[in-house]
Amino acid sequence: MSTSLSRVQLRVRGYHLDGYGHVNNARYLEFMEEGRWDYFDQHPAMIKELHQAGRAFVVVNLNIDYLAAARHGDDLEIMTGIVDVGERSGLCHHRIVRKDGTVIAQADLTFVLLDMRANKAAAIEGEVREALTALILEKEAFTP
Repeated sequence: MSTSLSRVQLRVRGYHLDGYGHVNNARYLEFMEEGRWDYFDQHPAMIKELHQAGRAFVVVNLNIDYLAAARHGDDLEIMTGIVDVGERSGLCHHRIVRKDGTVIAQADLTFVLLDMRANKAAAIEGEVREALTALILEKEAFTP
């Protein structure tokens, strides 16, 4: 397993479910956010680099494909990693997989780096760019 890929285990609980008995679509956003927090926990130097540069990681777009239903008691794995870094934005990929190997959902999240002083998106350059590009993975790394 690459150290650039975060893997979080989660069991579906009753409060994750909607009236139809499966995980509510909005909960997947929370599952993926948990994956990102774990990712940042695993890469504290990257966060330190961002803060020192006066930058913040900001989500600007999220596209989710819901592929199968998750239900109460399912054990899920949330995988998170960076798959692309451009000049002004980057792409983070999430994949949620049930213990039996079924892909439940996957998403591409576009982020920018906010210049905290100017309050606008900044170019991804210098040491911050080097730190982010060093973490890039191919989407094939997300296979269970």
